[in-house]
Amino acid sequence: MSTFSRDVNGISALADDLRRDLYLFVASQPEPVGREQAARALGVPAHQAKFHLDRLEEAGLLESEYVRLTGRSGPGAGRPAKTYHRAPDEIAVSLPDREYALAGELMAEAIEETAGSGAPVEDALLLVAHRRGRRIGAGVARRGRRLEVAAEAIGAFGYEPRLDGDDLVLANCPFHALAATHGRLVCGMNRALLEGVCAEVGGLDAVLDPGEGRCCVVVKEKRGSSS
Repeated sequence: MSTFSRDVNGISALADDLRRDLYLFVASQPEPVGREQAARALGVPAHQAKFHLDRLEEAGLLESEYVRLTGRSGPGAGRPAKTYHRAPDEIAVSLPDREYALAGELMAEAIEETAGSGAPVEDALLLVAHRRGRRIGAGVARRGRRLEVAAEAIGAFGYEPRLDGDDLVLANCPFHALAATHGRLVCGMNRALLEGVCAEVGGLDAVLDPGEGRCCVVVKEKRGSSS
C-alpha cells in the first residue's frame, strides 16, 4: 500500500463520529487506554468500543499492547487486557501530492553540514539533494527503458511522471508552495535531486524547463545514449 493510500485510509477511519471521539479520547490520555475505560468514558457498550478501537488500529491511527490492568503478576493476576495508544506516525493527505517533509529533511541536513563552517548553505543543499537522488535511483529495479526506470524511482514522491516521447514530464511539483515563494532555491534543490536519480539510472539528464501546471524539471535522454 502506498503512503497516500495508507493516509487516506487513516483519515477515512475518522469519518465516523464515535470512532473519531474514541481516537481523540485515547490520544488525550497520558497512559494506554483499555476497552472498558474507553467505553465508560464515551457511554457506549464495551463491544462497540472494541469494534471501533480495532478499526482505528487497522487504519494505523492507534497501536495496542496487552497489559495487566491490575498491576499484579503471577497466578490470580487475571488475563492481560488489550490497551490502545496513539500511533507515532503522522498522517496527512494533500491533493495533488506534496513532499514538504522531504524538502524539510534536505534543508535541515544541509544546515547541519554547514553549521560552524561558514560554507554556503545553498551549495550544501544541492549536494545533499543530489546524494538523496542517487539513493532513490539506486533503490529501483532496472527494467524497461531508462525513462521508465526513472519514472518508477520517483513515482512515490508526488512527481506524477508521464512519458512524452523521449522526455519524462513531471505533471506535479512536490514542493509547489515552497517553489512559489522561494523559486530559485527550491527549483535548484529539485533539479539536484532529480540529477542524482538520473546519475544513478544512467543515460539521462534533468533539465530545467518550466511549464504551466507542471514541475520545472523535465527528464530527458542524453544525446547519443541508447535505452
